[in-house]
Amino acid sequence: MITEQVKRQFIQIVGAENYDDSKAGRLVYSYDATPNFQSLPDAVIAPRNTKEVSEIVKICNNERIPIVPRGSGTNLCAGTCPTEGGIVIIFKHMNRILEIDEENLTVTVQPGVITLDLIQAVEAKGLFYPPDPSSMKISTIGGNINENSGGLRGLKYGVTRDYVMGLEVVLANGDIIRTGGKLAKDVAGYDLTRLFVGSEGTLGIITEATLKLIPMPETKQTMLALYEDLEAAARSVSAIIANKIIPTTLEFLDQPTLQVVESFVNIGLPTDVKAVLLIEQDGPKEVVERDMEAMARICREQHAISVQVAQTEEEANNLRTARRSALSALARLKPTTILEDATVPRSQIANMVKAINDIAKKYNVNICTFGHAGDGNLHPTCPTDVHDKDELHRVEQAFEDIFAKAIELGGTITGEHGVGVMKAPYLEWKLGKEGIAAMQAIKRALDPNNIMNPGKVFAKSTRKRVVITR
Repeated sequence: MITEQVKRQFIQIVGAENYDDSKAGRLVYSYDATPNFQSLPDAVIAPRNTKEVSEIVKICNNERIPIVPRGSGTNLCAGTCPTEGGIVIIFKHMNRILEIDEENLTVTVQPGVITLDLIQAVEAKGLFYPPDPSSMKISTIGGNINENSGGLRGLKYGVTRDYVMGLEVVLANGDIIRTGGKLAKDVAGYDLTRLFVGSEGTLGIITEATLKLIPMPETKQTMLALYEDLEAAARSVSAIIANKIIPTTLEFLDQPTLQVVESFVNIGLPTDVKAVLLIEQDGPKEVVERDMEAMARICREQHAISVQVAQTEEEANNLRTARRSALSALARLKPTTILEDATVPRSQIANMVKAINDIAKKYNVNICTFGHAGDGNLHPTCPTDVHDKDELHRVEQAFEDIFAKAIELGGTITGEHGVGVMKAPYLEWKLGKEGIAAMQAIKRALDPNNIMNPGKVFAKSTRKRVVITR
């Protein structure tokens, strides 16, 4: 609980208009995009600059008040659900692009900048910021960094981590540190920048980021390959990579996902095939044409029944938009949509797809599968209903089996969604007790009072989705 005295201190820092402890205001920030997790914070605070963040954190550290730094709440691991109350810090005032440095190919931003706004701002100058999570129209850079977000272009260009060059971070004691910078080389001490990326707000609060940019690709082409055999599509993914071709995008959608997406976007997607691959390549014109021809040949060799190249940018953009809308489309089917991300080595994609289908049959649940097949990151998604306790239990069992299978195949429990609360029970499967202990030691060193997004990441005894009310 926040005492009246502490409340007055917060208001003195940020102003009454930036402190909200009303029931309605707290309810808005009691959940994120993860189904079936909810817990009210004690207050919501919107600082205007790094100094105010630091002052807020110092009070919270002294008073042992939990802090949840939050972007747009699009994460799917309950990472920004305030399960232990405390305050939620939002960055609606810290949402500026501070600098686009064309000489050093960097952009410096505050955490509240919307991902798509950043992408469009740098593209206007002929530059390119590749990370493109499906939520990029509303997700923030601060959230992307906390979750180390991926995206459709991750196969060729990597994920958010690969573009974070420097950070300004407020630590749990209120200290402000800077890591990295506009440097191509820097091995001065531990790589703290990498430590904070993907830490899910459990080690500090990111208040500024310097990100790497690259030149805009010269050209790009988009292709759709259709399959009557779902596993043949998965084998095509492995075959393309084995032929030493790294496309920008190599996405997979199965038939149930296709049918739902087409009914949502109405762009003429084929719904009578078992699976499609959405493939995109960018770069110099001659390279793109050569790679597209080679990939089309490989897809046909793997028994694709049709391979079509988009003839216009509008057609290509429609295909990309269709893929990005998969979750929104599936969410229309039932009251609850559980989307996960199991990741395996690319060579195991076909085995993982088959395992997901077998597991769905085993537990008599409907699982639609799509995802970033080129980097092994699949998104098995189950439309269900939280009120149907029997079905929900079978869904939980199915996903538990899916995570176990991913690890058995040399994969991991999450490729881009993060651990948060949702994946915490399974983290030890991946890291072992010793790995968990090492991570906890880092957490204790930087946050001895456990105020930074407590209750996240580290393994819990329960594997149930719960709604926490306060």
